[in-house]
Amino acid sequence: MTAELQAPGGGGGADCQMLLNQLKEITGIQDSAFLHAALKAANGDLMEAVTFLTEEHAQEPARDATAAEPSAWEGSAVGKQLPRNLAAAPTPSDRDDLHTGDAVRPRESPKAQAAERDAAERPQEAHSAENKNRSKRKRCEVWGENPKQSDWRRVGDWPVGMKNIGNTCWFSAVIQSLFQLPEFRRLVLGYSLPQNVLESCRSRTGKRNIAFMQELQCLFALMLGTRRKFVDPSAALELLRDAFRSAEEQQQDVSEFTHKLLDWLEDAFQLAVNVKSPGDKSENPMVQLFYGTFLTEGVHEGNTFSKIETFGQYPLQVNGYRNLSECLEGAMVEGEMDEAAASQSVKYGQERWFTKLPPVLTFELSRFEFNQSLGQPEKIHTRLEFPQTMYMDRYLYCSKELVQRKREEMKRLKEKMVVLQQKLERYLQYGSGPARFPLPDMLQYVLEFIATKPAAALPSAPGSPTALPRSHAEPRLLRVLSQPSGLLEGKGTETEDTAFFSANPSPQQKSSVPLQPPETSERPAPHVVSEEELRLVRTCLQRWRNEIEQDMQDLKESIARIKLSVEQMYCDPLLQQVPYRLHAVLVHEGQANAGHYWAYIYDQPRKSWLKYNDISVTESSWEELERDSFGGLKNASAYCLMYISDKVSRFLADKEEGSELGQFQKEVEALPPELRHYIQEDNWRLEQEAEEWEEEQSCKIPQMEPSPASELQDLSSESGPDQSSVREQSMRSLSSEHAMIAKEQTAKAIANTADAYEKNGVEAALCEAFHEEYSRLYLLAKETPTPQNDARLQHVLIYLLQNNAPQQVVERTLLEQFADKNLSYDERSISIMKVARAKLREIGPDDVDMEEYKRWHEDYSLFRKVSVYLLTGLELYQNRKYQEALTYLVYAYQSNTKLLRKGASRGVNESLIALYRRKCLLKLNEVAAALFVSCEEARVAEGIGILNELIIPCMHLMNNFEISKEDLDAIEVMRNRWCSYLGREDMDAKLQMKLGELLPRLLDCSAEVVVLKEPPKIRPNSPYDLCSRFAAVMESIHGASAVTVK
Repeated sequence: MTAELQAPGGGGGADCQMLLNQLKEITGIQDSAFLHAALKAANGDLMEAVTFLTEEHAQEPARDATAAEPSAWEGSAVGKQLPRNLAAAPTPSDRDDLHTGDAVRPRESPKAQAAERDAAERPQEAHSAENKNRSKRKRCEVWGENPKQSDWRRVGDWPVGMKNIGNTCWFSAVIQSLFQLPEFRRLVLGYSLPQNVLESCRSRTGKRNIAFMQELQCLFALMLGTRRKFVDPSAALELLRDAFRSAEEQQQDVSEFTHKLLDWLEDAFQLAVNVKSPGDKSENPMVQLFYGTFLTEGVHEGNTFSKIETFGQYPLQVNGYRNLSECLEGAMVEGEMDEAAASQSVKYGQERWFTKLPPVLTFELSRFEFNQSLGQPEKIHTRLEFPQTMYMDRYLYCSKELVQRKREEMKRLKEKMVVLQQKLERYLQYGSGPARFPLPDMLQYVLEFIATKPAAALPSAPGSPTALPRSHAEPRLLRVLSQPSGLLEGKGTETEDTAFFSANPSPQQKSSVPLQPPETSERPAPHVVSEEELRLVRTCLQRWRNEIEQDMQDLKESIARIKLSVEQMYCDPLLQQVPYRLHAVLVHEGQANAGHYWAYIYDQPRKSWLKYNDISVTESSWEELERDSFGGLKNASAYCLMYISDKVSRFLADKEEGSELGQFQKEVEALPPELRHYIQEDNWRLEQEAEEWEEEQSCKIPQMEPSPASELQDLSSESGPDQSSVREQSMRSLSSEHAMIAKEQTAKAIANTADAYEKNGVEAALCEAFHEEYSRLYLLAKETPTPQNDARLQHVLIYLLQNNAPQQVVERTLLEQFADKNLSYDERSISIMKVARAKLREIGPDDVDMEEYKRWHEDYSLFRKVSVYLLTGLELYQNRKYQEALTYLVYAYQSNTKLLRKGASRGVNESLIALYRRKCLLKLNEVAAALFVSCEEARVAEGIGILNELIIPCMHLMNNFEISKEDLDAIEVMRNRWCSYLGREDMDAKLQMKLGELLPRLLDCSAEVVVLKEPPKIRPNSPYDLCSRFAAVMESIHGASAVTVK
């Protein structure tokens, strides 16, 4: 699922629709104005625009010099403007021996800066994701509430998706895999029967198969030539539903459906074959493409047997195997083949050998087993690896003699390795009792024992801890642990909160004095050992230990050599003559009784993997395929593998070389006239629908609140078209806001300059106030923070100093504090304000990079917003308002992530937000689940609403590449909760149907855009003291009690 945060919308057209559409496909962002801004900043370079949008290479703003005490003003922007007596004033370096430092950071490119500005000034358009409206939508049902043409129009020859019309993701996964086989596509599109065959077909099955082939033809034709982004398979599916009436509301098994599909196709093509060769299945193109044969040879009850069988999808067991080669080896050899013992009826065994491999080789991975104790099927989630190229020589009958020799050699090596491992184990687990230890360690312990002198022989050093009284020598930790109510008794009651704070101590706690180690007790020692005895035993023990260690090293090296031989056993060039390339992987996510299907298919013209997930077709990678298909990490794993012979693969590559995106168009031109006409009609209907939709949209008058960017635009239009004035005004508004927040602190600094003002005038007073305030804030920035205190909330300068902002940015920011118009308390304040404003006007663009200055203030503004969102979310969570709390915590996390990319001190504690976001999500999932199982219509609707509007968007925002194990476990717990409701007898069919509609979105909804609404805005500089609120909330977290701040 592509989850986006909703923001007020802005507008704007696209200069190049093709590039915009590609950006939407790659990034999942649907706002044309937002994407247009990124393209403009990238000068039309698609990949650079993608980089801007995904922020994968975002750099920190330039830092010319680390912020430090104002001891070197002579070369700074402010130093040029302030008088000599101001520059010569006492500095923190003179008073407190503070030091300075320089840090050079890379500067953001102008393009990145422009993209950031445009992206900030053109927020994304709002979307609606209410599930209750899905059933009411007609033509535009998947276009969203405010669809754009790019949302439902195909881009060039990019493959189309397939609409999920209710638990039909299995259909899409299989059909897309087959459609992307050019030979299969050619057979389906070219299927035709003579008129006399059509008229003579009387059986219901035959008529059904012909009708299905006709619908499949139309579907394939649209997938080739439609201008839609996805097609609707309803007509073909209606015919298939008759075959699955017994489980109409349940998702179908991929292998079951594929078996049924291939059977129907085979029967349909057999009708055409029978015209020339009645009853000859060898001429059936489906048999030639998908079916092979294998020979089974074996011994049963003393008798040998041999038989040839046909196979379509070859079933493989997953349990007990690590990779596909092991699965195949286990399937090809059962029991032991021993011809010498065959006549004695002692052994049973059989071997299978492929005698003919089809061009398309399909492996069916058995990932489900029936749990007898639970009375229901269970999914096998174990990891199973498979290669992109599979050599089938070792399973072919023509390689039988060579492979049998290899197997005998493999058997001999494994038996030898078992013997060696047993020998090594006897060294590692030595002893006759229940407790066993490595023999070299035991010899070392004996050596240490005989070398230990009795305690009486150890002199007590003066001043050592043993000479102190017990009350002084015993560490505090030991005294605490020895008390009845000490730490050991309370260990079992530790909550997740206490575990979190103990695992994430504050910097102040980390820097505390370490505890002394506890006293070690006296070690056992022999009573009497002569020098001769000691020398003799030590010599023997050391020699024996060296001998044993050498023996163990030899065993380990022998085992390693055997393992290498086993791994390379089948790397013989003679067994690498029949390669098969991986074409498609069908993936299932969920449990045995429910889940979601999608497919990864290799696109030969584009030389890349594509992910086909219902209506969504996106570019993917082998790494993503591995993560989703191998299994072992989460509930997703490969269910079906489709390989194609190397001959077919090379033929495709040669055929499509140099015509990457024109192949589909050529195939459309080669279609029969009736199919081309069908495509033209559908495209004409699309244009009609688009015109009707545009007419509907033109009748709507959108009511949008003006965004801050548009307000600034209106202001600038009054004074002229100069856009730089708009940016400057935006920058001034933020820095002025930060000055207003700190006005009380600035006023105190001015009040302390009365003597300097009376004796030396206004400029001297400004100089003294400037230095006094800078020194105070510098010391605050160097203090170690505590969980209950974050000095960055007190003043913007502390934030800048802790993040090593450039000195020019720091100085100008502090000077703006004294130029704030809100400081008009008395004559002295007004005079200082006027002088500070004059100094600001004299600072030119060469002295301070105003773009960089603006970015620092934007970061601080975002930091305060994150803090407010976090505090609000924590307060709401403590008061059990989980729905409201979750949106604040999610937005806090997302915004905080942007800050942390620039530096660890730019944002707040990420672990704290993640912890309470996770707890809030789990609580909310329990609420939604309880409402759903209540079976009351209103409560069920409320539970579904919570799931659609909050839980699902939040889950998929969390489920990214860098997801933590705790978040991943929480997501699995929530998914399993909903999957457990499937098949419950106390739920009626209607409720089960709703559950079936929810689960695919809960498990994987990358085919749609889900919007999480932004919480009500709260100004970071609210009237109440943010620092006091922070302290109160953090204290309440430690105390685990709810808190209310007035």
